[in-house]
Amino acid sequence: MLMAHPAVLVDLLEQYKTLNALHAEEGSARARQRLDDIAYTLCIATGTRDVDAALIAAHHRLPGASPEDDSLIADA
Repeated sequence: MLMAHPAVLVDLLEQYKTLNALHAEEGSARARQRLDDIAYTLCIATGTRDVDAALIAAHHRLPGASPEDDSLIADA
């Protein structure tokens, strides 16, 4: 599996956080569509199928993430 560069993940996480706040504040269709697009891109970049798992995986792939951290979602 291809791995996204940490800089790309940082950018995607920042965009997701900003758009999530914007959508919560104004709730426009444009903000929702952009949030959905970033969520999809995060899923592709992390090899996951839902945004919650993508956010966790992205955080774990950033520099400084602890390899002993067991908060990743386990495969069932």
